[in-house]
Parts: sequence; structure tokens; C-alpha cells
Amino acid sequence: MKDLTFGTMIAVFEEMFGRGLFWFLVVAAVVITLAYIYVLIRDRSVSMKKFLWAQLSMPFGAVAAVALVLWVTKSSLSDLGGPIDVIIFLGIAALGAVGLSILVYTAGSLIAPPERSDG
Repeated sequence: MKDLTFGTMIAVFEEMFGRGLFWFLVVAAVVITLAYIYVLIRDRSVSMKKFLWAQLSMPFGAVAAVALVLWVTKSSLSDLGGPIDVIIFLGIAALGAVGLSILVYTAGSLIAPPERSDG
């Protein structure tokens, strides 16, 4: 692998996760992001209660993301080979934490929108 291109990265992720799971995750991320943007525009403010629940969900997202990658790659934590592996897993955990917090906030806002006073 001489050049690191976008196409190469997609091929690597498709090989690693499987074509179906990879594209499902991509579509899910796009849909959740669009729903999050919609909620932010619609509400025009951030609900601190929903934000707190989103923050409390972050550790679960981090663990779930790492567990998914370990399951997909058929690896375990004892297979970590060096500092770069730890850095990659910390990045995966951070992305999983942020992703689940966005999902929780968006779902909470879509299920229970803020009350509007007409006045």
C-alpha cells in the first residue's frame, strides 16, 4: 500500500467490517448527523437536561465502540502491540463516546421536543 487514498481507506474498512456492516454504519452516521442538525436548528437552544443524559451515555459508547472493533477483528485487548494500537483504541473509544452522546441527545429531542409558549 504505497498511497493512502480515500478509496484505499474505504476498501480497508469494507474488508475489515464487511461491506454490509460498513455501509450500514456509514448510513446510520449520516442519518443521525442530519437528525442532530435538524434538532439544533429546530430547538434553537440546547437542553441541559438532555445534554446531561447525553454526557452520561458517553462511557457506554466508548466501551461499545471498542467492543465492536474487537469483535469484528476477532481480537482481544491482549493483542495490542504497542503505543500506536493504544492510541488507535483511544481514538475509537472517543469517537464511540461522541457518537452515542449525539444519538442520545438527538433521540431525546425527537421523542420529547421542548415546549413552546405562543406569546
